[in-house]
Amino acid sequence: MRERFADNDSFSRIRPKGAPRRGRRSERDGDFEPEVAYHFEAFEPAGHPHDTHGPDSADDFADAYVTDDDTPDGSYDDGYDNTYDDGSTPVADGPAEGDRWSTWDQSTPTEKGPAPRPGWVVTELAAVDTELGLVKTGKEADVFLLERGVPGTDRRTLMAAKRYRDAQHRMFHRDSGYLEGRQHKESRIARAMAKRTAFGKEAIAGQWAAAEFTALCRLWSAGVAVPYPVQILGTEILMEFVGDAGGTAAPRLAQLRAEEVDVEDLWEQLGRNLSLLAVDGYAHGDLSAYNILVHDGRLVIIDVPQIVDVVANPRGRSFLERDVRNVGAWFVSRGLPEHRVGELVEALTFDARLR
Repeated sequence: MRERFADNDSFSRIRPKGAPRRGRRSERDGDFEPEVAYHFEAFEPAGHPHDTHGPDSADDFADAYVTDDDTPDGSYDDGYDNTYDDGSTPVADGPAEGDRWSTWDQSTPTEKGPAPRPGWVVTELAAVDTELGLVKTGKEADVFLLERGVPGTDRRTLMAAKRYRDAQHRMFHRDSGYLEGRQHKESRIARAMAKRTAFGKEAIAGQWAAAEFTALCRLWSAGVAVPYPVQILGTEILMEFVGDAGGTAAPRLAQLRAEEVDVEDLWEQLGRNLSLLAVDGYAHGDLSAYNILVHDGRLVIIDVPQIVDVVANPRGRSFLERDVRNVGAWFVSRGLPEHRVGELVEALTFDARLR
């Protein structure tokens, strides 16, 4: 399991909580490395008091720099007592169980979900994260099932870990329309994004995870049926897992047959949620029967990184109408009168103050 995620920053170079630091910090800690300046002209290795030119090679330099603290196997002894109080030696690459320590304490307050937090959110620093498998793969991100729990207790919960891919492995064909109306605080970055330079594409890629987390926080606080956003760290979003306790994800609306659900009730739920979005000035931007989940009769909207400000975006109204008609097609094919779709479009246009 650990090797599978070795290339993922969230699962690399992890130090147990409470253990002393050895060598370089992890990338999330800022790529810290001691600033040691080696001035070869003034270096005088032991046994060469008059050699002002320094060692002739890297090997000579390494030999000259050996101290009594170095161990026979070539590793460097930092002089610290690297044992716990019980005499055990810490494992350098992770907890005794699970794949990594909980990342809760690595996110800043603004990178954590809105208050009041649900009681199932595990915030204990002793918690560990365990990868349980792939839930969904997409063009821009993959979703994994992750369990966060405190070892030795029944305090644990399932979450969905959504991890966005880097610029080389993502699709950008939709970016231009969705980014209209969004502004970056640095004009240099905004220009690069507009021109789609290599740097601009990197900046766009970096916006998606943050945009989705921000949108989830806002929508959750507004009462929209979306997964609760637990935290964000880099390009990984941890959020509420919509499914059963055994790890089976709730089905998408597109997977359900008319006889399996109450079509009228789901349509009413959809209308209420889209109205909350519209009143707040937003549209989903890419809504369809494939990014709506149904769990125990409850409709849950997912995948919101491209949320559209319908007032600031010149195409806002068209995004709103497209959302309704795309998902409305599923309802119409299962018996909903077609005129109900048009009526919802008009109601949402009024809610969003677009007429």
